[in-house]
Amino acid sequence: MTTGASGQRAEAGPGAGAEAPGALLEMRGITKEFPGVVALEGVDLKVRDGEIHALMGENGAGKSTLMKVLSGVHPHGSYSGDILVDGAVRAFKGTRDSEAAGIVIIHQELALVPQLSIAENIFLGNEQARSGVIDWNLTLGTARRLLERVGLDEDPGLPVTGLGVGKQQLVEIAKALSKDVRLLILDEPTSALNETDSANLLRLLGELKQQGITSILISHKLNEITQVSDSVTILRDGRTIETLDVVAGEVTEDRIIRGMVGRDLDHRYPEREPRIGATLFEVRDWSVDHPTQPGRRVVDQVGLHVRRGEIVGMAGLMGAGRTEFAMSVFGRSYGRKVSGTALMEGREVRLDSVGDAIGNGIAYVPEDRKELGLILGDDIRRNITLAGLDRVSRGRVIDDGREAVRAEGLRTALKVKAPDVFQATGNLSGGNQQKVALAKWLFTEPDLLILDEPTRGIDVGAKYEIYLIVQQAAAEGKAVLLISSELPELLGLCDRVYAMSEGRITGEVPRDGATQESIMKLMTKTKVSP
Repeated sequence: MTTGASGQRAEAGPGAGAEAPGALLEMRGITKEFPGVVALEGVDLKVRDGEIHALMGENGAGKSTLMKVLSGVHPHGSYSGDILVDGAVRAFKGTRDSEAAGIVIIHQELALVPQLSIAENIFLGNEQARSGVIDWNLTLGTARRLLERVGLDEDPGLPVTGLGVGKQQLVEIAKALSKDVRLLILDEPTSALNETDSANLLRLLGELKQQGITSILISHKLNEITQVSDSVTILRDGRTIETLDVVAGEVTEDRIIRGMVGRDLDHRYPEREPRIGATLFEVRDWSVDHPTQPGRRVVDQVGLHVRRGEIVGMAGLMGAGRTEFAMSVFGRSYGRKVSGTALMEGREVRLDSVGDAIGNGIAYVPEDRKELGLILGDDIRRNITLAGLDRVSRGRVIDDGREAVRAEGLRTALKVKAPDVFQATGNLSGGNQQKVALAKWLFTEPDLLILDEPTRGIDVGAKYEIYLIVQQAAAEGKAVLLISSELPELLGLCDRVYAMSEGRITGEVPRDGATQESIMKLMTKTKVSP
């Protein structure tokens, strides 16, 4: 079954309406250990030929580890249990072995080389050569046909660096198709995509299914899973909880959540009684030019305000200017010719540097926690205290004991799952990394907390915990400006929502009168009325 743009499932693919196909893949009793951690414990997974099979679970449940075992990233011998393809036991020593069996994985972090062309990336490691010499006519011609197959209208000779994330995903899928893929594994393929690119990618999965390609889809987006998947397997704490048949009507969002977190979430968003005070932060006529394209304005005369105890949302499509606005406010971290007036409690403040922003009580949690928010190779302690080292120092010397105690207090308060603050941050799950990123800025005791996509790429259970942290910050009298691409999240958390389009604020909607439709209408408004 596939899902069209309308969201209606339709019969498609090999054997539609016929006897159910057999298993293409079986994983039996897979156990994988890392030093001090059992990542997988007796996991079973069965994927039928020609289906889209969703794999769900909280961050740290073992989804990506299981797929790395399947694809040979964790080779045979480093785990126990059996992998069967077409009923025969296989022992993959590496990714080349799994690819030879038609199993190709596309990781959440795309593995493209920006400086190479689309065609070169598609055939990297699988070059189209004759007598040891690359046949460029064959390479470009085959690449063009693969791009047509995934619906990407681009010159295969162009460098990948000029493509957006959505198009890069399609290049990765074209690369997989070049290897005669039978089973395509996609790890959080839509986590960094806007709604349009996400819909196109999901539609492509349906088309590939009709061509006989089986897919395993790892995603935290419940609506995507219920739209396109035929079966759902849920992992929790490294174990298989259950496998559900979507076609048979066994799947609901509540059942998936219960399987993932081990309990019912009566409310997706915690209840809250806001206590809103006076205006804390305001900007007037805030404008920003693109850093490398002279004359291109990306934030255009934005004006907004946030009050103490208030959670204010910012909605907008990709490219609307939300992140650019937030980063420019945070000490001119983005852009050129930043102009406008910023006020804290009615007093004009200068925000010419990150130090100025922090000194005036502003904190910013960026949307890309791995690149901009954290030092993954360092421990939790250092990540938490990094933005406020003066709070744990005596003179110019860091007090290690004091630093550990303060960091441990925040680790405990935010329920970061780690035995202590000396664990490497890069070894934490996505949800726990996000908590560390929040702790880093809460440590500075800000008055204004700007959160840019704070729940991107994390599971529903971790999201709920992040929501509680955000609400607690507001309850303590902080002002919160929340940027999110998920409209239900904005409606569920925020007291007011601003919408942005083409660098401008196109409207403001109070919580009581906000709907997804009303906000989307403002988000797609291309010209602001005088």
